[in-house]
Amino acid sequence: MMQFHHHGYVSQDPRVLPAEGIGSDRSVDLPDEIDVLIVGSGPAGMLLAAQMSQYPGVNTRIIEKREGRLVLGQADGIQPRSVETFQAFGFAPRIIAEAYNIGWMNFWGPDPDNVNNIIRTARTADYAYDICEFPHLIVNQARVLDYFAEAALNGPGRIVPDYGVEFLGLTVHDEGEYPVEVRVRDSSGERTVRAKYVAGCDGARSGVREAIGRKHVGGKSAHAWGVMDVLVNTDFPDWRTKCAINAEAGNILHIPREGGYLSRMYIDLGAVADDDDHRVRQTPIEEIIRRANEIMHPYSIDVKNVAWHSVYEVGHRVTDGFDDVIDGSGRTPRVFLTGDACHTHSAKAGQGMNVSMQDGFNLGWKLGSVLTGRSSEALLATYGAERKPVAQQLIDFDREWSSLMARKPEEISDPQELATYYLATAEFPSGFMTQYTSSMITGTDAHQALAVGFPLGKRFKSAEVIRICDGNVIHLGHHAKADGRWRVYAFGDRDGSALDAWAARAADVFARFTPADADVDAVFDVKAIYQQPFEECEVTSVPELFQPKTGPFGLTDWEKAYSAGPSKWTETDIFEARELSRDGVVIVVRPDQYVAGIFPLDAVDELGDFLASALLPA
Repeated sequence: MMQFHHHGYVSQDPRVLPAEGIGSDRSVDLPDEIDVLIVGSGPAGMLLAAQMSQYPGVNTRIIEKREGRLVLGQADGIQPRSVETFQAFGFAPRIIAEAYNIGWMNFWGPDPDNVNNIIRTARTADYAYDICEFPHLIVNQARVLDYFAEAALNGPGRIVPDYGVEFLGLTVHDEGEYPVEVRVRDSSGERTVRAKYVAGCDGARSGVREAIGRKHVGGKSAHAWGVMDVLVNTDFPDWRTKCAINAEAGNILHIPREGGYLSRMYIDLGAVADDDDHRVRQTPIEEIIRRANEIMHPYSIDVKNVAWHSVYEVGHRVTDGFDDVIDGSGRTPRVFLTGDACHTHSAKAGQGMNVSMQDGFNLGWKLGSVLTGRSSEALLATYGAERKPVAQQLIDFDREWSSLMARKPEEISDPQELATYYLATAEFPSGFMTQYTSSMITGTDAHQALAVGFPLGKRFKSAEVIRICDGNVIHLGHHAKADGRWRVYAFGDRDGSALDAWAARAADVFARFTPADADVDAVFDVKAIYQQPFEECEVTSVPELFQPKTGPFGLTDWEKAYSAGPSKWTETDIFEARELSRDGVVIVVRPDQYVAGIFPLDAVDELGDFLASALLPA
């Protein structure tokens, strides 16, 4: 899947890209002036750093008040959409290899013959492979951050966190090239730096949120949960299977962890009194373990080691805005909030880290596009417009899921209800329900009928195709990397003549937005998918648009032309699988993998008009 050597022979790890721009001369000390300052090295912040490393002309720094990498993270659920994102950043296979793969979720309830005991009431296959080709994983947040840190370091921008630097506050000025004045404290004391843009990725108690006057809206439920990562011996038969346990004595969400031995348990601690004043948070680990054993009766756990534990009260909050534009003035946002800084909820739906990473993915390419002159500053207003509704969907889903998890047995009329809800709502927790509405970067659905399986505004759902140059079967979407480029997939007509005509005209459209001194595919990665069997296609006969010459030697890229199956190695015909018109269709996909536009092959002018709304002429 990797392409290299086009700039000369590469003998070292090809994942380590040559340093460029800022990456070639990175200062050790935090500079006085910064293009993008990321505050906090959580999931959103580290993904954002990895993305910005693909823009080496943009001076990006990430500060973290901790003195080093996170050792033990609280989040661990990795939904399929996140694994798809890991693929774009180049580390999906490696993290899958070390993670726990959730293949099943089992449900337990009171034994009708003895309500003090629990019995298995349902065994359900996990939803991941019903929805996409990526699994549903469990792996510690610390390892996710490690992989993004590696991607940030290996990118041409060579970004590494500045540890031991604490954010103190900021002021946004009305003018100046670096209008955001940021106060920080490091080992040498307090100082001020200036930035063009600041991303607040600093968690639920966000100092950046407070500095721009944004407020969390919502409250907590009157219910507390203990959570612990434990090594145990047990007679519970589903210890290595994800389980929801609903018993007379309370509820447990049990999640096996990576490594084959560790498991996480969320244990119901019951209702919280109005005058509790957070005293429930002092519940000792011994009481949490006792409660777990009470709920699991007649089974028990013998805890040998507690790696981590905590107590939390469920809260559901969304910030009143995701950037610093509060007055409706229409000015360009300068400060952005991501992750827990703008949405908090329970951990039991496994969404916090996942939605946070998509915040970072959404924001990163937009900052990169604006700061490299590809797009106007108006693009930055779409971050909050797109991500705030997603956060509200998350809160609504989590409120319902956590309420279902906390019910008493007598409140449940159907023992299968929780299992049914789990499977029926699978598209949301898997990360695939997000659908962005029409904007400067998402067109209209006027031509949706040409590509039913690629809903406008949803992420591009990959399928297998055959690479014409060598006959290999690949997933079309897996070739798309998080490099800031737009993807254009041109699906051919029955005999290919309309596709050839489209390519001749569209080449001029793409050239309009591509710098003259850049590779021809520096902004758009354009691929052709023919209906004909690959044995009937000759790669050297495809239009020049699909055979770009790139790099300093002007070498032909052979990997832009594909054929639909089926073949000896795949049963998939992408035209059938994604309900694509046999008259051909063009799918435009944003750098964060969401379908931005759908066009007939004869609508080249319409394609050009859409791109002109999202991009500036080169």
